[in-house]
Amino acid sequence: MNYGLRHGTVLKLTSGSSSSASDAFTDGTEYIRVVSTIACHIKVAVAPTAAVTTTYLPANEVEIIKVSAGEKIAVLRIGGSDGELYVTELTE
Repeated sequence: MNYGLRHGTVLKLTSGSSSSASDAFTDGTEYIRVVSTIACHIKVAVAPTAAVTTTYLPANEVEIIKVSAGEKIAVLRIGGSDGELYVTELTE
């Protein structure tokens, strides 16, 4: 599916045994594109903490998420091995 959105800054977070969060998204970012090398839990908020009760993101699946100014994303691995979460900031 072609969303017609511009790619901006790319963030790489380690999906580890405890929740880790990004810096706040760049001003003007309206959406983010996320994909992870492993299955993980994610959470988008101003002060997010990913947990086993937050959104499940399967490994190698791309998802587009609407975000607001000042928000961040947090990630928590599922299983015993760390992975990487790639977050691309998108604008119209």
